[in-house]
Amino acid sequence: MESQPKFHPNPKLKLMDQVREVLRYHHYAYRTEQAYCHWILRYIYFFGSKTHPRDLDSRDVERFLSDLAVSREVSASTQRQALNALVFLYREVLDIPLDGKIQPVRSKKKLNLPTVLGKEEIKRFFRYIEGTHALMAKILYGSGLRLMECVRLRIKDVDFDRKRIHVLGKGEKWRSTILADPIIHELRRHIEDVKALHHRDLEEGFGEVYIPAALGRKYKNAAMETQWQYVFPSKQRSIDPRSDCERRHHVMESGLQKAVKRAAGRAGIDKRVTCHTLRHSFATTMLENGINIRMLQELMGHADVKTTERYTHVMDKDISRITSPLEYLDL
Repeated sequence: MESQPKFHPNPKLKLMDQVREVLRYHHYAYRTEQAYCHWILRYIYFFGSKTHPRDLDSRDVERFLSDLAVSREVSASTQRQALNALVFLYREVLDIPLDGKIQPVRSKKKLNLPTVLGKEEIKRFFRYIEGTHALMAKILYGSGLRLMECVRLRIKDVDFDRKRIHVLGKGEKWRSTILADPIIHELRRHIEDVKALHHRDLEEGFGEVYIPAALGRKYKNAAMETQWQYVFPSKQRSIDPRSDCERRHHVMESGLQKAVKRAAGRAGIDKRVTCHTLRHSFATTMLENGINIRMLQELMGHADVKTTERYTHVMDKDISRITSPLEYLDL
């Protein structure tokens, strides 16, 4: 099988426009496009705006990444994202191989224990969040979703009959997690309202939603179908910055983030509470209820069980029920 020829950007475009052209050709997510462009610009400004990346090499990439670790003290994941952006720039846009192994000063991995909420704190929290934000927060806590996994849910991903939510997680990998009984009725009503909104959009000559390009080619009408609509759509239609199409996108995640922070403050919770805190609390409570850690790993979508094992350090352990080995000795 012959490999496809390499895509070359339009040489008449400015460098950053070339970067965007190649990213869109390979169907990178819009957030990835924004992140890669950010790091490439940071790299250019680090050496001076008059220096073209073509005139730099792997040693300069190392210098930049090392500065991020030493001077900026970025996290290991942030440094890795910057490296990925620069490798993409040289390999896919400039078509210049980076010679040798890039070995910058590495950012230190920080093992931070997750912040979790106890049952009473969770009850207080939900007294102070309402509307659609409350429903989204219940999904984070009741199903263990990440923030963007919740925001990007499609109607087709909710299986009421089997009480499952199908989640497209990190690395474009699918998994299934539980759909909690207490929210089923509320979620059904919400989705019926979303369907009605979609019907009005269709009547007005719109109704299209973003779907991956490959799916759009395979299923020509998928973007207009109800099942592909977002469970949590934006109140207003907007122009897609990549296609210039007017669509109804999903809600902005910042709205839920602000609502969660505000509810935690009003509930008097003296912890740093974020949307991810609800996911952490789901995992910890599931462990306390006796779930097998491998099953929890699948529900959470962790590639490595070591990530899941972090929750064993913060779960509530009833030490009073543990017997010391000294008690078995006749001393």
